[in-house]
Amino acid sequence: MMLAALLGLVALLAAAAPFLGRWAGRPGGWPLAAGLLALALWVGLAPPALGTSWFLPWIPSLDVGIRLRFDGLSWVFLLLVLGVGAAVLAYSARYLKRGPHPGFYGLMTAFAAAMTGLVLADDVILLFVMWEFTTVCSFFLIARTSPQAQAPAVRTFLVTVGGGLCLLGAVIATSVRTGTTQLSAILEDPVWSQDPTFAAVIAVLVAVAAFTKSAQFPFHAWLPDAMVAPTPVSAYLHAAAMVKAGIYLLLRFSPAMSDVLTWNVLLITIGLVTTVMGAVFALQRNDLKELLAYSTVSQLGLIVATIGVGSSAAIAAATLHTMAHALFKSAAFMLVGVIDHQAGTRDIRTLAGVGRAMPWTAAMLALAAASMAGIPPLLGFVSKESILDAMWEGSGAGWLVAGIAALGAVFTFAYCARMVLRPLPGTRPASLSGMSEGGFWLVLPAAVPAVLGVLLGPAAWMLDGLTSAGATAAAGSEVHTHLTLWHGLTPALFLSLAVYTVGALVVWRAASVDRVLDRPLFPFTGVEAVAAWQRGTVAFGARVGDLTRSDAPARHLAVPIVTMGVLAAVGAVGVTGLGDLRDTSRPFDWVLLALVTTGTVAAVSLRSRIGALAVIGVTGFAVTLLFFTLGAADVALTQLLVEILTVVVAVLLLRRLPRRFRRIPRSRAAVTGVVAVIGGLAAAVATFALTGRRGLSPTGEHFLLNAPDDTGGSNVVNTILVDYRALDTLGELTVLGIAGVVIYVLLESARALPLTYRDPVPVLRVPATSPLVDAETNGVFNRTFAKLGIPLMLAFSVYLLLRGHQNPGGGFIGALVAASAFALAYLAASSDTQRRASYFRLIGAGILIATGTGLLGFLEGSFLKPLHVDIGTLHLTSAVLFDVGVYLAVIGVVVASLDLLGGWPAPKQPTGGTRTEAPDPPPDPTEPAPVPTREPVTTGAPTKEES
Repeated sequence: MMLAALLGLVALLAAAAPFLGRWAGRPGGWPLAAGLLALALWVGLAPPALGTSWFLPWIPSLDVGIRLRFDGLSWVFLLLVLGVGAAVLAYSARYLKRGPHPGFYGLMTAFAAAMTGLVLADDVILLFVMWEFTTVCSFFLIARTSPQAQAPAVRTFLVTVGGGLCLLGAVIATSVRTGTTQLSAILEDPVWSQDPTFAAVIAVLVAVAAFTKSAQFPFHAWLPDAMVAPTPVSAYLHAAAMVKAGIYLLLRFSPAMSDVLTWNVLLITIGLVTTVMGAVFALQRNDLKELLAYSTVSQLGLIVATIGVGSSAAIAAATLHTMAHALFKSAAFMLVGVIDHQAGTRDIRTLAGVGRAMPWTAAMLALAAASMAGIPPLLGFVSKESILDAMWEGSGAGWLVAGIAALGAVFTFAYCARMVLRPLPGTRPASLSGMSEGGFWLVLPAAVPAVLGVLLGPAAWMLDGLTSAGATAAAGSEVHTHLTLWHGLTPALFLSLAVYTVGALVVWRAASVDRVLDRPLFPFTGVEAVAAWQRGTVAFGARVGDLTRSDAPARHLAVPIVTMGVLAAVGAVGVTGLGDLRDTSRPFDWVLLALVTTGTVAAVSLRSRIGALAVIGVTGFAVTLLFFTLGAADVALTQLLVEILTVVVAVLLLRRLPRRFRRIPRSRAAVTGVVAVIGGLAAAVATFALTGRRGLSPTGEHFLLNAPDDTGGSNVVNTILVDYRALDTLGELTVLGIAGVVIYVLLESARALPLTYRDPVPVLRVPATSPLVDAETNGVFNRTFAKLGIPLMLAFSVYLLLRGHQNPGGGFIGALVAASAFALAYLAASSDTQRRASYFRLIGAGILIATGTGLLGFLEGSFLKPLHVDIGTLHLTSAVLFDVGVYLAVIGVVVASLDLLGGWPAPKQPTGGTRTEAPDPPPDPTEPAPVPTREPVTTGAPTKEES
């Protein structure tokens, strides 16, 4: 339970952070930092036993659950996530501008919660969910900075989501192949040694996913591009959150991949290319924050290459350098933020005298840079020596790998000197005369990790236990480390001396180096490449969309209808034993079929929209009767109610559409008629072949036999909807709610469109004394009936809702009856300005109730699993509560349609007393001219609606 409590507490902080950020404003970072620090101390001083696990079923049918596991690797990364997170939030409490910051603190703590879940996850599905959650958090943290940050945020999102798709492919493939989603079991499966091809494919997928997250070549451009984010975001993202997720993934999969040649070659090659390239790019930069961004790319490349070596010593070195990097990089980012906060600039060409104006900040920045450069006696030196030693001792061309890593270290030494020696010494220019030291509480959170890098260098032995535990989990075998500053005269030491010598020479000849590097090294930048890829993808999608981009329904219907006909023709060859149609039909079936056929032919023949609506209703009622005769009472009730409400909604639409359909050429009508007949015959034959009246299928028999025991309900249709496939119903309910919102957006957007037109058809006028003139008199029948009918209909809808689990009814049918009552209320109203219900609240309440009922299922071990309680002879189930959510959401969507369509302002009425109605379509040139008719004689005054 300790793991669940740990994750729950971080999630609780994330939930409280927006309210705290709004209520307390900028100082809200202090309590959030204290919360993360307390959790970090808990994990550091009293951690759970290694190997502790916790499991909560999530999708039991797939054996997917919230499965958490604590081992040495989780221990290392938890300390980084929580400890660095605490420092960054404390720093934010003084760095941010005064005022409320609910979004910033909410997203930052959500970032911490996502990383906590990621490093504790022992289920690949949960791992993937948390992985994508970090992507979403980073996107919003970058995008919310300013309008100019939206493009970099999108580019970052696209690159990292692409890697997420690779991880998803690996998750699915490994789960299917090993038969489990438990991560620890997958990594221990013998498939990695038995099937080299499968192992190589998964190695590539996992590596690419990690490369995109950890900004490795060729996916490195997003990390410097994301520097538009505030400094606290950059510090956390670079030191302990986003980019460290990729490193964690590589270390987590190392036990299974360390002997896969593809993995070793890919990681070593890409890692070394990235570490040298990133260091050179950093040496080109004058913006301190951008320099640090490229330094992160370089340092992460060094870690990736070390993981690729795969030996126990290399894994231990990568683990140690991950911790060292978190300390010096978080400190460096926050200290550069202090300089920017005080001086208003990060350009080293305009900064000078920072050391004199801000001595504490300058000293701490020098310590962080020295650790990053690997200068003794700091922790960065110990970790760098461990990496060089592990590479040199690695199998194969270890000397070559170590040599390239040392080359990257030379440039690292040079850019660290650049960020210290350029801005810190000297005399302040007049433009920075007001620069002074930042406040104590602003500098302190940044100074802590820098000082830790100094203290833990000579006392590196204090990290033996943590490093050994992390390396043991990542290597898959027992690893014991003995960290110390002095390892004797080793190849790594001589490489370090060479790095210092050559690096000092590069610093000494800095002016010459600047002249060489002060030019583009490639014809395009990484950001330009990502932007070009984005534009090309959008353009390609537009070209593909052009194939089906049409408002003509026929073009969209042709593909499924023709495909269905082809499938039916191919399938008919192999279908045998259909029997005699007379054995599976009854005389009344042919009567209903004749009604459906007549209605269909009439609907496609009529040009009047109202006439077509009427005959379609006839067809719908015939189908309703057919459902009743077949015993599908629930489906028949649904069909009947939908037909009724369709008429009401359609009438609201028809008053804004032309009264007549456009006449189409006979040749086109013939072609579409033939296609429709073929499609209909194919569907009929397929239905007869697959079902007929040959008894229940095994699936139907299973539901009939087991539904009462499984769900406590005897209405199989309802139990399938709210018990067996409740997750599917919840998804449909959400889509239905979104449809209600879409209706609102579309109609509100249409208010700005011009809607003034004339109807050339003359209007029949009625006498002023006629009841049709006055809405109050005209609606007397509806209002009289509504007084009794509406309460009865609503009561009946509740009755159908409550009985649905045992008898025909349920939430959807009950909601349609209630919606019919609302429709009657609208028809009885004397004005379209009388609103009847808050439909958004109904929709939201329905979805929340259904989702909340699903969460109650966790009490029985699974989301949406119904709970059952017997009170005497009364059986209660939470599925009824789920049905209440369906009931409310469906009512909300129907009421939204009635309210928005009925209350939508009519088009502006032109003068002359003509009707407000969309004009008839222009006549088809192939159609003969209509015969003129006499205009009807009108008498009396215009109606109220016409005046």
